[in-house]
Amino acid sequence: MDLPFDGAITKYLENDAPEDVRALLRDAGKGDIANERFPYPRRLPRNDYEREMEALQVELVKLQAWVKDTGARIALVFEGRDAAGKGGTIKAMTENINPRGARVVALPKPTETEATQWYFQRYIAHLPAAGEIVFFDRSWYNRGVVEHVFDFCTPEQRNHWFEQVAPFEKMLVDDGVIVMKFWINVGRATQLERFLSRERDPLKQWKLSWIDVEGLNRWDIYSHAIIETLNRTHTTFAPWTVVRGDDKRRARLNAIRALLGPIDYARKDADAIGAPDPKIIGGPEIVMQAKLGC
Repeated sequence: MDLPFDGAITKYLENDAPEDVRALLRDAGKGDIANERFPYPRRLPRNDYEREMEALQVELVKLQAWVKDTGARIALVFEGRDAAGKGGTIKAMTENINPRGARVVALPKPTETEATQWYFQRYIAHLPAAGEIVFFDRSWYNRGVVEHVFDFCTPEQRNHWFEQVAPFEKMLVDDGVIVMKFWINVGRATQLERFLSRERDPLKQWKLSWIDVEGLNRWDIYSHAIIETLNRTHTTFAPWTVVRGDDKRRARLNAIRALLGPIDYARKDADAIGAPDPKIIGGPEIVMQAKLGC
């Protein structure tokens, strides 16, 4: 079978991956978590996941009904390392809600014209109107991490972005938009494990890009950029919710709980939502505690 990028992910595992990462992947059994710092050694059982998810799906439908009835506007930002589970979490949140009132925004790289515009300009057209929930699968935070790691922007451009991002989000919040930001974090072995799965699966190979391949050798640079970005953009009006994503099932359940918990929507069932697991979800301190899952 032809592998994307001439099997570069497998070659990285064989030739360049740190020995502790190779050992974690070599020793992990089916259902094991390939991150020794993750608080649970194995994935949440499927039956438990499906039971908890069913109750949360009902609450998500209630939330959307409230958004439509009240004209609320919700902007959800999803960021994280490649293969962290952003798309899967968004899919879990949108599975049963009406697509007419919910949009997923995943913008490609800027066009030549967009590259000359104010950095936030191309995102503005995608912000929610009354009665809408918008899911940003990556966002204006590209400049803080990915663009910096790959030298797609200058240090001066990034510093200017840092100066503007909090005021930009403050304007949205002051105008009544509910802004929630999720950073999904995974360990190095978990990320590589998922890349290998994508490389070998013809139905998932499209998810890989040259940035994924190049990024394998830039883990530490990514880590520093992530820590700086989270710390400098974690505000009282638009805080970060950090989700430990090494177990996709726990990550999705807890991200949904974090979304539903703070919003006082009609017919809300707090018992059905439950409390987010503090071992899985929290603020930027989780990244530091987990040492970025290294």
